[in-house]
Amino acid sequence: MLEVKDLTKHYSLHSGFFAPIGEFVYAVNGVSFQLKRGEIYGLVGESGSGKTTIARMLVRLVEPTSGKILYFDQNNSVLDVTQAKNRELKTWRGLARYIFQDPARSLNPRQTINDILIQAAMYNGQAIKREQLQERAKDLILRVGLRIDDLNRRPADFSGGQRQRISIARALMSEPELLICDEVVSALDVSIQAQILRLLLELRSSLGLTMIFIAHDLAVVHYLCDRVGVIYEGKMLEEGDPRLILNSPQHPYTQRLLASIPVID
Repeated sequence: MLEVKDLTKHYSLHSGFFAPIGEFVYAVNGVSFQLKRGEIYGLVGESGSGKTTIARMLVRLVEPTSGKILYFDQNNSVLDVTQAKNRELKTWRGLARYIFQDPARSLNPRQTINDILIQAAMYNGQAIKREQLQERAKDLILRVGLRIDDLNRRPADFSGGQRQRISIARALMSEPELLICDEVVSALDVSIQAQILRLLLELRSSLGLTMIFIAHDLAVVHYLCDRVGVIYEGKMLEEGDPRLILNSPQHPYTQRLLASIPVID
């Protein structure tokens, strides 16, 4: 479904009018991977390793310095996401929806949940009547475990876990094929994390979704993902089945990452 080829993002090491030219820091340095339709692919690594930068480049929230992002639709037609403009880019952003880590900051506090959900579809170029979007909003708010009455409330009326459910419903309003989940459970209590993870698995099964799941918690990746890539300093160090990586890590960094997990004795 998605092929990422040698994706790179660098920033100037110095700033200012008299700053030297040609010295860079690499946030992402030549990352490549493939995403199969219907699978959940995990990107795992410590903070600052480049996971979120990769995810944001996939929807062009961050512009790549170089590399290719290729999307293959059901008819095997190819879209070069890195070259997409205007209508193509808007269409792609409807197919690939980004769910942010902090729902409190990504939901407009002045809007009702109903307006938040409906505008999520309207701004992705879908020619659908508001009445149809209203019915879709009702269906999705129930699907994520909330009530229809909640559509008339505002984000401040909900807990962190409920806000994340609303963010998931908003992402589903444009009927996407790909969800990019950026640390969506890291700020939640463990019991709420389990509920959100089960919800994501249910949505994949019922809606046929494909997901990229970003995390630093290896236990979460082991539970949710079909394949995982280990990222360090912007590079892909190791990739494969999460069970094999957890039980028999090959790269020294992955071994240190596993050894850093605290053990309660």
